[in-house]
Amino acid sequence: MTLTTYPETGATLRGPLPAGYRHLRRRMRVGAGAKAYASAVEAVLTWRMHKAMGVRVQASAPRAAAGVTVTTRPSLGPVGLDAPCVVVWAEHGERQGGFGYGSVGRHPLRGEEAFVVTRDEDDTVWLEIVAFSRPVLWWLRLAGPLLPVFQRFYAQRCGAALRRLVRSEA
Repeated sequence: MTLTTYPETGATLRGPLPAGYRHLRRRMRVGAGAKAYASAVEAVLTWRMHKAMGVRVQASAPRAAAGVTVTTRPSLGPVGLDAPCVVVWAEHGERQGGFGYGSVGRHPLRGEEAFVVTRDEDDTVWLEIVAFSRPVLWWLRLAGPLLPVFQRFYAQRCGAALRRLVRSEA
């Protein structure tokens, strides 16, 4: 497996999130029922959620699995950055599915992000995004409080995109 740029590999699955990073936890309702759950997990594991947000995705496999390399290019208007990662864990169970990927190479941040779909006992389907990161690039460090704002906005866009995908497949 490609080596991550941080030592706490897998912490988005095992927890707790490590000290010395900014933490993000965002949980959003995306639907209800078995069909919504299956659709949401499939969209997350096959990169469709990211693509539905307009994020360019280049992956070494069509589905997230441990060891798959992926480069995303999130953008804000005309400005975008390549973000190379490796999937460090993936799962697909009856009530929880998703993956976590970690920064590798020239990623502008150091850390890990997870996209997890869960189905509660009441059949509510949720997307939870969990991340820990810190900037590597000097100008991102200077951005200070703006970086967490962008990360929360990105997480919100993930939830909205996944909700649209789930609704379109209902």
